[in-house]
Amino acid sequence: MNYLSPLIHVSRRQISTSSALNGKRNFRKFLLYNKRGTRIFKAERHLSNPDMPIDKKGVRDTGRIIGGQFVEIPEMKPEIIVPDLTDCKFKPYVTYKATDVIQSEFTSQDLFNAIYAQKIIDDFKNDKLYEDGTSKEPSVEEELTPEEAWVKARKTGSDMF
Repeated sequence: MNYLSPLIHVSRRQISTSSALNGKRNFRKFLLYNKRGTRIFKAERHLSNPDMPIDKKGVRDTGRIIGGQFVEIPEMKPEIIVPDLTDCKFKPYVTYKATDVIQSEFTSQDLFNAIYAQKIIDDFKNDKLYEDGTSKEPSVEEELTPEEAWVKARKTGSDMF
């Protein structure tokens, strides 16, 4: 039987798990500037090729290079301001079980009632109105001319009252 084994070829099915590229990839699109090597290797590479960019992974510099030396600028350091929330009564999130707040549209009539109505009622009760309806003791808003009121209404922060 040994003399027949080289002559008989048994065909077998084979399954290949490798891709059609046989492990070859196009690495030109992958920028591998700052991914490999020790710090010593990277320092030597930087000295031999200073134009090679250094990936900083999203971290901003806190200074500038002036005269070939790195000068740290204190104003460029990020300042994190965290408020003291020890006595805060608010919860860190709003639950989905909270009831929906339904509020009607804020109209010009509502604005008039919120700003001027109470003063007009008080002036009428205390007899501080002239016959034409103007106030004997006008407030600062009542003394404004239409042009001044228009300019004041368009200033930054005028919607905060």
